[in-house]
Amino acid sequence: MDLSSLKPAYGSTHSEKRIGRGQGSGKGGTSTRGHKGAKSRSGYKKKIGFEGGQMPLQRRVPKFGFKNINRVEYKAINIGMLQELSERDSLTVVDRNVLINAGLMSKNDLLKVLGDGVLKAKLEVKANAFSKKAVAAIEAAGGSAVVL
Repeated sequence: MDLSSLKPAYGSTHSEKRIGRGQGSGKGGTSTRGHKGAKSRSGYKKKIGFEGGQMPLQRRVPKFGFKNINRVEYKAINIGMLQELSERDSLTVVDRNVLINAGLMSKNDLLKVLGDGVLKAKLEVKANAFSKKAVAAIEAAGGSAVVL
């Protein structure tokens, strides 16, 4: 046995179809492309979404709505949650770092404090935005709301 005697296992390879080499081959003439039409021509390339002249799906389905490029997304935290945090960790100042360490927001979020819940602790709260109800509740408890 030597390198010159090696060949692929029987049935593992197939001979290439020789297309367009005369009628005797059985694959001459139209070269297996059928008769006429765009698909029989050289350089044929179907446009994306083309459905043979039928109105394509992306044109049949209506468009609606829009994305406001000026929208500002806030991470909302209620004053009830601030009360729980102050009881658990005995805090006087609540800012972004405290909430990030508590796992309530990520460092890329903007913070908005909302007024749901009850706040009894006197806290200095620093956030990007406050609701009117939240500011009223924080100041009623003797704290202050600082907008960053």
